[in-house]
Amino acid sequence: MSAMQSSSTPAGIPVSISPNRRIWLRFRQSRRGYWSLVIFLALFAFSLVAELVSNDKPLIARYNGQIMLPMLHDYSDKSFGGDFDSPADYLDPFIQNQFRKDGNWAVYPLNRYRYDTLNYFAKEPNPAPPTSDNWLGTDDRGRDVFARLLYGFRVSILFGLALTAIGVLLGVATGALQGYFAGRTDLYFQRFLEIWGAMPELYLLIIFSSIFEPGLGMLLILLSLFGWMGLSDYVRADFLRNRNLEYIQAARALGLSSGQIIWRHVLPNSMTTVVTFLPFRMSAAILALTSLDFLGLGVPPSTPSLGELLAQGKNNLDAWWIALSTFITLTVMLLLLTNIGDALRNALDVRRKA
Repeated sequence: MSAMQSSSTPAGIPVSISPNRRIWLRFRQSRRGYWSLVIFLALFAFSLVAELVSNDKPLIARYNGQIMLPMLHDYSDKSFGGDFDSPADYLDPFIQNQFRKDGNWAVYPLNRYRYDTLNYFAKEPNPAPPTSDNWLGTDDRGRDVFARLLYGFRVSILFGLALTAIGVLLGVATGALQGYFAGRTDLYFQRFLEIWGAMPELYLLIIFSSIFEPGLGMLLILLSLFGWMGLSDYVRADFLRNRNLEYIQAARALGLSSGQIIWRHVLPNSMTTVVTFLPFRMSAAILALTSLDFLGLGVPPSTPSLGELLAQGKNNLDAWWIALSTFITLTVMLLLLTNIGDALRNALDVRRKA
C-alpha cells in the first residue's frame, strides 16, 4: 500500500491522513524539492554560525597560563607581549609566534578571515587568486571572498525572509479586504493599486539613496511599499471565489462576524496561494537586493553583499574568481528556492492524486 493511502488500525478500521500530513507526503515525493529544502536549510544554518566558521579571531586561546576568549572580549596588542594598546591583529606573525611558544595555543575557525578583515601581511597584491590561505581569493580591497560570500549569503536570506514576511502580511490583509467585502471596497482598492503600482520604484530608490545613508533598513521599507501588490491580487481572487460558497453562507446564517468568517473559514482555504508564493517571493527579494547592490543603490560597501561582489567582478575581469564564485553562489541559492517552490506548488495542488 502506498504511503499516501490511508492506513488501518489492528481492528481493520481505516485511519485517514490529516491534510497537513498529506501535503508533506506529497512534498516528500518530489525528491528534487525535498533535497533542495534540506540543502537550503543546511546552508542557511551554516551561515547563521558564520562567526564560528570564518573569523579573524581565535575561538579560544591560552596565553601565559590564562584562558582567553577573543571572540567575546577584545584584547590589546600588549596582552600578547606587544608594544601598543591597539586591538590585537591575530594575523600578525608576531602574535602567531607567541601562540606557538610552550604552554600557549590558539584554536582558530576553519577560515581565518571575517568579511571585513584586511590582511596587512599578505604576500600578494590584491585582488589575489585562490590560495591555501584564501580559499576563493581576495577582492580588490584584500578581503577574503569566501568570508564575504558566507556572510553575504546570510544577509541575503535574512533580508529575503523579512521582505517576504512583510509582503505576505500586507498582501493577505489587503487582498482579504478586497475579496471578501467586494463592491466599492474592491473598486476603491483596485484604483489605488493602479496608481500606487504606476509609481517609479527605481526612481524613488535613487532619490532616497541620495538623501539618506543607504542601508538594509531603508531598502526593506522602500521595497515593502511595493512588494505586496502581487500577492494581494491572488488572495483577492481566492476570497472572491470563496466568499459565495455554501459553507460561508452557512457561517453568516449562524451569526458569525465578518472577522470570524475571514479568519476561521475563508483565509485557511486561501492559504494555498500564499504558501506557494513564499519561495518565489524570497527569490525576487534576493534578486532585488543583489541588483540594487550591484548598481550601488543598496547597502554600504562595508556590508557583505553578493551584488557588491558581482560589481567588483565586473570591474576586475582579470580577477575571475570574484565573479565566478559569486555567480555560482547566487545561482545555487535561487535554484534551490525555485525547486522548493515547484515542489510546494505540486504538493498543494488538490487535483493531483495522493
